Amino acid sequence: MSLGRTDVVVTGMGATTPLGGDVPSTWAALLAGESGIGPLTDSWASDLPVRIAGRMKVCPETVLDRVRARRLDRCQQAALVAAREAWRDAGAPAVEPERFAVVVGTGMGGAMTMLAQHDLLAESGVRRVSPHTVPMLMPNGPAAQVSMELGARAGAYTPVSACASGSEAIAYGLDLIRLGRADVVVAGGAEATIGALPIAGFAQARALSTHDGDPATASRPFDASRNGFVMSEGAALVVLERAEFASARGAFVHAYLAGAGVTSDANHITAGYGPGQVRALRLAMAEAGVTGADVDHIQAHATSTPAGDVLEASSITEAIGTHAAVTAIKSMLGHLCGGAGAIAAVAAVSALRDGVVPATINLDSQDPDIDLDVVAKEPRVGPLNVAVANAFGFGGHNATLVFTSAN
Repeated sequence: MSLGRTDVVVTGMGATTPLGGDVPSTWAALLAGESGIGPLTDSWASDLPVRIAGRMKVCPETVLDRVRARRLDRCQQAALVAAREAWRDAGAPAVEPERFAVVVGTGMGGAMTMLAQHDLLAESGVRRVSPHTVPMLMPNGPAAQVSMELGARAGAYTPVSACASGSEAIAYGLDLIRLGRADVVVAGGAEATIGALPIAGFAQARALSTHDGDPATASRPFDASRNGFVMSEGAALVVLERAEFASARGAFVHAYLAGAGVTSDANHITAGYGPGQVRALRLAMAEAGVTGADVDHIQAHATSTPAGDVLEASSITEAIGTHAAVTAIKSMLGHLCGGAGAIAAVAAVSALRDGVVPATINLDSQDPDIDLDVVAKEPRVGPLNVAVANAFGFGGHNATLVFTSAN
């Protein structure tokens, strides 16, 4: 597909999520309508008002070298696992290090390391504090670790934009290639902050689901009975390449990354804002050279909050219309926060490649205020040419990605 500018393709994908330790297992579980949400049985969770979450199905410590894993925050571990898979999937491109960049976003980075080491300092004194504390808690730690693992020297960047971080990272990767600063970029997001303080904070803000039934049914995007999101952890990364570079080496192309739109609301620290979301959607489509009528599929941000889902639905209706097949994978994965936009991008690319849209689970009665064609009950099979992936975050961050089919 010619866009009148540098074409950028997705040649590799990697992930570790509550549904699987890699992209194939996660994608298969999404198509099967499985849930990765379960109870929190840890002692530290016993007094919390919310005791459910989505933990990574495959613990990264079982995949990585034991010594190295101990020197990484869990967020960094997840990013490294996803990066290795994405790089293998892309065929380990032979690219000059100075033409190779990494962009890994996160919402809270190594917050769990900071909390754990603070407690250790208070209980046992300074001598017990790990010398690896600062590299482990740095928000740029995931990007730094991935850059060192793969040998990227054109920059290791870290967007910290709450739940839009992973999408902003991919948008930044697109810019780096189109600006001529890199031929290959590994981009995405990671988060691993399932702990007492983050859960307590979100719960006090009344953002988390208080569903008291089966944890698998707690995340209910677009459903009339939804009452909040479910915290999850994991990472997802993609390998982006200048199309000519990928073609010269005979790489398999999953899809084109055709456009991105990033906006800020300047409106409210936690509440979404329709005009900002609409503008992100329109900017992404304009850059991709498509219109709302061209969009076949939308990976909605849809966290399962009462206000957020209605607002996004209204934004989609205004910018695109009501004809596209919409799905909400957080119904199965929960909310990966800083990794959410990146796993949505992986799902959008997989849908384009395979011609199938996963169904939104737990959608028993669609909210009458949401006038969208939400795929439910069963996956929808059919050719797809243009897919949109949304991500919005506290602070008024909006990021939309547009992918087009390589078929």
